[in-house]
Amino acid sequence: MSLARRLASQSSVIFGARLAGAGLIFLVQALIARIWGAEILGEYLLIIACVNLVAVVLPLGFHTVGTYFAAEYRARGDRGQLVSFLVRAYGHVMLGMLVVLLGGRLALDLVGQGASTLAAHFLPVLLLAFATAIVYINGAVLVGLKRPFAGFFADTIFRPMIVLAAFAFASLTGSPPAAFTVMLWGIAIGYVVISLVHFGFVVRSLGRIGVATQPRAAEAKRWWRFAAPWVMISLATDFFFDIDLLLLSNVLGKEELAIFGVCTRIFSLVSFGVAAVYAVTLPDMFESEANADRAAFHRKVGEANVVASLISLVLFALVVIAGPFALTLFGPSFSAGALPLAILCLALVVRSVMGPASMVLSIHDRPWASIPAVLVGMGSLVGANMLLVPAFGLIGAALAAIIAIAIWSVGLWLIAWRTAGIDVSIVQYFRSRRTGAAAGAASTLG
Repeated sequence: MSLARRLASQSSVIFGARLAGAGLIFLVQALIARIWGAEILGEYLLIIACVNLVAVVLPLGFHTVGTYFAAEYRARGDRGQLVSFLVRAYGHVMLGMLVVLLGGRLALDLVGQGASTLAAHFLPVLLLAFATAIVYINGAVLVGLKRPFAGFFADTIFRPMIVLAAFAFASLTGSPPAAFTVMLWGIAIGYVVISLVHFGFVVRSLGRIGVATQPRAAEAKRWWRFAAPWVMISLATDFFFDIDLLLLSNVLGKEELAIFGVCTRIFSLVSFGVAAVYAVTLPDMFESEANADRAAFHRKVGEANVVASLISLVLFALVVIAGPFALTLFGPSFSAGALPLAILCLALVVRSVMGPASMVLSIHDRPWASIPAVLVGMGSLVGANMLLVPAFGLIGAALAAIIAIAIWSVGLWLIAWRTAGIDVSIVQYFRSRRTGAAAGAASTLG
């Protein structure tokens, strides 16, 4: 089976699982809005945004490069290096948990959030962040070990099941505020259990990797050189909308914030269909680079871009058609998010066409080169929010987001082109095909 077909088939399965899980999440969020009110939904989305941001910081970037190093050590048959990497990664989470546990409440007091919903649910939020961070590391490593289904299913299937079960139980316990607290505790405890079971899959998968005949010292400096910049890159890309929700929490009302939050969750679901394409092809790309097969590396990046771009266009069309209906499930007022949602999904097309520049820069040993474009993108988000949101509300928030995403996507493409000499956009794929066709015609005539 060709790489393109395998990408389409495996990513379709993963995306299908994500779609099923997201259906459960959207059902719960719709029920929260309908039964407990849009304000509690807005608080829930803010808490989840904070959980995601804390969870991505806890491993100190090691989860973002877990796929890269797991694939490399698997190809080299060096189990010892991977075990050392995992000890560092999980150790960072444990140390970060201790720091947040001791200083988190004080930090909330210092920023004026000591009486906020986040502070009132500090312990379940902390447990949920811990479990999420562990699953991030587990999933990245399992994808690198060519077990993408095991890597993704903890978050895509089992977490939504926990959320639904927790909501169903909490709904029987009393008033909405009390039930909301019960739900958060249920989600936190349930996901901790899921994360530990998921960790067991990682441990079992290590047995598939060979043991190097000449063990080497842990490559800690190399890990840090890649992981440190990826903390910022991951925050600005994978958790862009979590940051955006926090920025907008002081500008939009609770109901508008809930509407925009639902739009961003739908966008995250749609974008996962594209992310799955790159996740499936990552191990093959890493092996091509490790084997110094530059032609195969370019071909695999190009095929991934084509598949990702086609999927993003299809998903954009589906969102335009089905998005308004999906939003009305949350209540009549949520129909105001239809146009902002369509605008957000256009950003996915831009990202797919420009290609995975940050990933390619890291593979070519330039992980820090992405930071300037990321900083400019986040700065443009803050500026665009200040200019557009007061005047245009939800539509302004969506326009600000797509402007920021477009700026950093083009910036990353330009940096990759100038520093690594690689065009990671979809244009390179068609250019190489024309070159190959011309060469084939010339050889036939000769």
